Amino acid sequence: MTAPTADRYTRTDAREKLTGAARFATDRPASTHAVLVNSTVARGRITRITLDRDFPGVRLLTHENAPRLGPLDEGGQIAEGKVAVYVQRLLPLQDDRVHYEGQPVAVVLADRLDLAREAAAAVRIDYATEPSVVPADADPADARPARDWLVPSSSDTGDIDTAVAAADLVLSRDFTTAARHHSPIEPAATVASWDGSALTLHDATQSLFAVRATVAAVLGLPEDAVRVVAEHVGGGFGAKGYVWPHVLIAAVAARLVGGTVSLALTRAQSFTAHGYQPGTRQHVLLAARADGTLTAVRHHSVNTTARYAEYPEFSTVGTRTLYAADAIETRTSVLPADLNLPTPMRAPHEGTGMFALESAMDELAYALDIDPLELRLRNYAEEDPTEKRPFSSKELRACYEEGARRFGWQSRPMRPRSLRDGDELVGQGMASVILHSVRLPATARISMDPDGHVTLSAGTQEIGGGTRTIMPQIAAETLGIDRDLVTFKMGDTALPANLYSVGSSTANSLGSAVRAAALALLERLGGDARPPAETVTVTETWLPRPSDHSVHSFGAVFVEVGVDADLGTTRVRRLTGVYSAGRVINPLTAHSQLTGGAVWGIGQALLEESAVDPVLGRFVHKNFAGYLLPVNADVPDLDVSFVDEYDPHAGALGGRGIGELAPIGVGAAVANAVHHATGLRLRDLPLRTVEALTAD
Repeated sequence: MTAPTADRYTRTDAREKLTGAARFATDRPASTHAVLVNSTVARGRITRITLDRDFPGVRLLTHENAPRLGPLDEGGQIAEGKVAVYVQRLLPLQDDRVHYEGQPVAVVLADRLDLAREAAAAVRIDYATEPSVVPADADPADARPARDWLVPSSSDTGDIDTAVAAADLVLSRDFTTAARHHSPIEPAATVASWDGSALTLHDATQSLFAVRATVAAVLGLPEDAVRVVAEHVGGGFGAKGYVWPHVLIAAVAARLVGGTVSLALTRAQSFTAHGYQPGTRQHVLLAARADGTLTAVRHHSVNTTARYAEYPEFSTVGTRTLYAADAIETRTSVLPADLNLPTPMRAPHEGTGMFALESAMDELAYALDIDPLELRLRNYAEEDPTEKRPFSSKELRACYEEGARRFGWQSRPMRPRSLRDGDELVGQGMASVILHSVRLPATARISMDPDGHVTLSAGTQEIGGGTRTIMPQIAAETLGIDRDLVTFKMGDTALPANLYSVGSSTANSLGSAVRAAALALLERLGGDARPPAETVTVTETWLPRPSDHSVHSFGAVFVEVGVDADLGTTRVRRLTGVYSAGRVINPLTAHSQLTGGAVWGIGQALLEESAVDPVLGRFVHKNFAGYLLPVNADVPDLDVSFVDEYDPHAGALGGRGIGELAPIGVGAAVANAVHHATGLRLRDLPLRTVEALTAD
């Protein structure tokens, strides 16, 4: 798919970002700079904190002199709060306990950043350490069922034992995915400033109003005393979806010094300051008849979580919906360790789970001597097999057909090691894609002035997906006016309240509210967008209605890899992805989401891993020298596109979420292609082709 270039789709903030005019959290002056000091041990107590020499004008804030915060209720949420977002549970600098390596245990305040950094390096902390548990040593017997959160942690459809007994072939396999870190280009940062009893925070966040609610509750303030601003956010991918300790520390520090405090995390601190995608261990059982039709699917997953709080990675959730089977059993469990709390990361849940399910499906296809694509078609679900509801819209068959045609799947030989290009063993693999559709309440305000100019307002945030571009487009198209006549105000809690930019939900949810507001404005104007005699303003809230339908996006991804026969290194030679996501609102931003997501999938498949030192309980690599991300040389030309579709049940615009769609399935497709190239089955991400070929 060639990226669209029509002017009406162009990113409105492109010039700001290219010229450096776009303002991010720390792009404003501060009288005081704050630098965090982090724990170097994974578990224990602080016995002493000192500075090894005098630093005139420097202030050291620790648990011994920091203001008391809270309270928290028994579940770790803000007591009497309105938004449950402080999932970290641990309020910073409140006691001498250390729960994970990298925990903020002190903060240095100075009027110069270099001085604050120098003093932070001179802080000496003594600990009474305690034995810690790292993921590699965690006892599987300590795993417990995850709490129901976004979805139930377990599901049962049909009689699994009977369905397994009815099968001609049963395949049972184990898979793992590595812990990974979000690593946005802008590390998390907060600038806090007090004006009397009013607090303003410029924050790199995916939820302005979650920050406001949390900070107000912790500091004992009314919510209208806290204003949060985020003009631009340099990526988040889930890392900035919750409220984390550094935000609270910045607010407290600013109150103490009586000025403006700037606190920006370093890259190394980002590895422990705001979550990560946890590693998973997954078990998949597929039972099938000789013709390939599934009788039973069992998918169990356990992920690492913190000892002090819980985050479940629902890796099994897509398995409940993707394929028809007589019986489907899924379970999600968590295994505590002495690490910081994980958090959603671009394509959580299905992004890890589809690696296991789709790898197992490929292995089943070979065991039955059925083409992998044909096997999926034989198990195509016409309705949600777990919820027993029709899909809101589903064009997965069209994705299979178009993807196979564009990729040339029909000419692929079935036998592994059939293709070679010089020194490279060439393999081709594919996988299905599914993503649950998150829909959130949203509010938009719109007004038209006597000169015909329209102002659109919403308290949401631009995290790079194109919100600043799409919302004026929707308003203009609904009103039937030129987009240049629409000014969009966003990124401020002074504007109408909205929730998170998470779960690929913003375009659909806020877009539905914008359309509703524009339609209401048209009605106030008498059905036509002619300028009024005086300014007319309307505010509309869109609420996702309970649906009798199962709402998901789908897709199919086809990958060709080359594996060096001598060195064992793997590279992706080409990738084709075709997706079913309802109406595409803006082809340019949608194309960007698909290509970026595919790159994420390549990183997960071949490169990314946050290893933990088994002795020190710390992430080994806290920089881009050791934590590997795809670069241009790792990414081929990407052929990504959508099928034509309109979903009348997902929202007012006919579309569904796409931001997290493209990473899903890439890991499995690459692993399946590696098997086709080499004959080796690799069931752990990232794929270790070099080691496997050497052992072979």
